[in-house]
Amino acid sequence: MHSKNTVKYICEKYPSNNCYYYKQEIITHDCWDNLDSLAWSAPRPITKETFMKQKQAGFKTEIKYINKSPAKIYQLQLKEVAQKTK
Repeated sequence: MHSKNTVKYICEKYPSNNCYYYKQEIITHDCWDNLDSLAWSAPRPITKETFMKQKQAGFKTEIKYINKSPAKIYQLQLKEVAQKTK
C-alpha cells in the first residue's frame, strides 16, 4: 500500500471532452535508501470514481490538458487496395 507521498493520480483531458484517468506510484530499481534508483511507474488506468475518491482523501492529483491535433485520415484509391490484396 502506498502513502500519499508515493502515489499520484492523473486526469488527462482532451479537446473532445474525453477524460482518461491513471495512477502512478514511486518505485525503486535498487533499494529505497538509494534515491537515484527511484522513479515513477508506468501510468495504470483507473476509473473516474477512484480518481475522485482519492482526490477527496487528499492524495496528490494532476490534471493534464492534452491539445493534440486530430489524426489525419488518408483515403486510398480503390485500385491501390485491390492491388495490395492480390
